[in-house]
Amino acid sequence: MSTTEDLATELVEIATTAAIQAGALLAEMAPRRLDLRAMASAKSSITDLVTAADIDSEAAVLEIVLGARPDDAIMAEEGSSRPGTSSVTWVIDPLDGTTNFVYGYGEFAVSIAAKVDDVVVAGVVHNPIAKETFAATLGGGATRNGQAMTPSDPSSLASSLVGTGFGYLSEARADQARILPYLVPAIRDIRRGGCASLDCCGVGAGRLDGYFEAGLKPWDFAAGLLVATEAGCGSRSLENFPGRSTTLVIASSDILDSLVNLLIECDAKGRLEGH
Repeated sequence: MSTTEDLATELVEIATTAAIQAGALLAEMAPRRLDLRAMASAKSSITDLVTAADIDSEAAVLEIVLGARPDDAIMAEEGSSRPGTSSVTWVIDPLDGTTNFVYGYGEFAVSIAAKVDDVVVAGVVHNPIAKETFAATLGGGATRNGQAMTPSDPSSLASSLVGTGFGYLSEARADQARILPYLVPAIRDIRRGGCASLDCCGVGAGRLDGYFEAGLKPWDFAAGLLVATEAGCGSRSLENFPGRSTTLVIASSDILDSLVNLLIECDAKGRLEGH
């Protein structure tokens, strides 16, 4: 095993430990989320609870990561970013699927990736509710709970189940949704899971045939994208699509080009017809 492979193995093991521990903390907090609607009259209640969950989960991740590798850099969603003196940068989303967490709807995850010299070499996405851990190393394949993953093999784009997501700003959501009236009739159906990292892993696990989303941040997809591609999927990054956004597309390799072309075609139709 090469030095790079050894390092990637070390990093994925650290990430797995950190993600599972942070996920356990979120699972303990999860029952409180069901009280959020009743608390909505208090102006800051929802924000405060989500912030506490995010921050506590991030602290749990950093305790393990920096305890094992104190010289590494951190890129984290909740403000714990810091430079490092090694070649490794950790890309951390301590609670991906925040809205799902708040509403007690669907699933959420802890997502941790590690980059060496700006290349993602290890990634872990842990779903504490389903007790699933997706993991991958660059060139080493991808696993779900330790078992090798295999993507789907759809016969055509028309028979494909495709996932997506939308941004938080209403203007961006309208821009992204313009595609849908033309896309939905051309595929089997569409799903909106609300957790980008799990959607990426879902393509790698064959639960989705394809997935696309605009405006993602690095911590949203760094680990999940590695899991999907190491499982055997293809990916594409569409710049300035839609509008000034960047859209990540992941799919079974057989339909990737067709899905990309269809998305571009649907966006053009939406612009032409004013949606």
